Amino acid sequence: MTGTIFTGGPILSMDAADTRPEAVGICGDRILAVGGLSNVRQALPEASIHDLHGRTLIPAFIDPHGHFPDSAIVSLLRADLSPGAGSRCLSDVLARLAAKAGETAPGDWVMGAGFDETQLTERRMPTRDELDAVSNIHPIWVLHTSGHCGVANSMAMARQGIDGSSADPDGGRYLRDASGRLTGGIEGLSAMGAMGDTHFLIDDASFAKCFAAARDEYLAQGVTLAQNSWTALPLLELFQKVALKGDPGIDLILLPVAEIEPGLSRDGLGRDWPDGAIRLGPRKLLTDGSFQMRTAFLTAPYLGTQVHGLPYLDRDTLFAETRKLHRLGFQIHCHCNGDAASDMFLDAVAAAQADRPRPDHRHTIIHGQVMRRDQIRRCADLGVTISFFPAHVWYWGDQHHETILGPDRAQDISPTAWASAEGLRFTIHNDASVTPTRPLKLIDTTVNRRTRGGRILGPDQRISPLAALRAHTIDAAWQVFREDERGSLEPGKLADLAILEDNPLARPDTIGAIEICETWRHGRQVYRRHAAPADRRA
Repeated sequence: MTGTIFTGGPILSMDAADTRPEAVGICGDRILAVGGLSNVRQALPEASIHDLHGRTLIPAFIDPHGHFPDSAIVSLLRADLSPGAGSRCLSDVLARLAAKAGETAPGDWVMGAGFDETQLTERRMPTRDELDAVSNIHPIWVLHTSGHCGVANSMAMARQGIDGSSADPDGGRYLRDASGRLTGGIEGLSAMGAMGDTHFLIDDASFAKCFAAARDEYLAQGVTLAQNSWTALPLLELFQKVALKGDPGIDLILLPVAEIEPGLSRDGLGRDWPDGAIRLGPRKLLTDGSFQMRTAFLTAPYLGTQVHGLPYLDRDTLFAETRKLHRLGFQIHCHCNGDAASDMFLDAVAAAQADRPRPDHRHTIIHGQVMRRDQIRRCADLGVTISFFPAHVWYWGDQHHETILGPDRAQDISPTAWASAEGLRFTIHNDASVTPTRPLKLIDTTVNRRTRGGRILGPDQRISPLAALRAHTIDAAWQVFREDERGSLEPGKLADLAILEDNPLARPDTIGAIEICETWRHGRQVYRRHAAPADRRA
């Protein structure tokens, strides 16, 4: 028996006792032994030594909520309008769209993505007229970074059958100026229609290209298990074609949208879904919108307004969908940004449990950004878990403090310390491509609560580096019922590992600057940042 033994640096196991073993031995795709070097060597007498040279070994990161491969779709197929791509004002945005139009055949779509008006000088979305000035021979659609709204030019609206007589659909709206004329602004998934879908304008070849690019990005960040957390039927078909070709090089959990059940599982793709690296997971519900657009559903209004946001589902529909999925035995992940949305979902879970009790359902609130402490206690009582979105603290924390929620409520967005105090198991996520998949930056933000502007937002909601690491490894595995196979360095689990250049526990103030040196998946090195000393026999 050969294999590899990792030793020579800190090892953070993330097991129940948070042990710090001297060595970890792997063979094939599994962890075989963990403990003292002599004991691990005894279990693997022929293994080579992979010397950590003082670097830190941890379990590979697990993405608790994201939209793989959206990041590559934006970078490869869309006009990237994000601040990270250099958009600082509307003229930058319009220039990027014009450049994309210049390389696009007349009549074909021009799509922009990653748009964030809060980071622009003008602090506003473009208008229909401004997009018409870019091109009147291309349909142009600009999707907001939240994924919950966008702006269309006249040709794009015409393509989608939207005109001045179009009524607002339930859970969405077409924005108009004071005269009643459409501005091009569209809010809510029901109103965006196909333009809000990940698979919009994507074929098999472009999807395969984006899949490979996103896989390489995630592996370079130490992530070996990713999610697509809103998988409509056309997107499921694209993923299935990848799955049927064999191991795609990364493990994935797909979250089919609730409305396609039970048909998906009874007589659709889900019935004969191939066993392998790409699996079906929880079913997904969506209750409200985003904070940037003031469509997250709140019990108290947004700062300086009487606006409470809006629910994307009426209460009866949410209850019916929750009861359906609960009865079918599915785990539910439900997008709830505002506390009023969380109230609705918790009420729906309580009703579903009263109808048909399930002892360990692990239904999950996604984002839970302004959850109150009484709601967190209620989650614990109902067996509901939460995946928080602390990246908002860095990217939009200053806006939450100054214009969205105000200085008091903003202190407690993503209240991880309350969850810890109440004994609630939770995870943290980036929601890529809303924010980039950068686990160590996310952990840094969760630990330090530092905004882009340098403000410490909610110091009482800070948690320890170890708790944040667990929220992105073993707790993330537990949240999707995978804790028996991954998430910690224990014998029998998959040999999914990440090697960090330094120990996050030793430098809590600068975790985000730590580099990923290596990623191992199923016992094979799949990413290496720099050439490392060769393994040795010992």
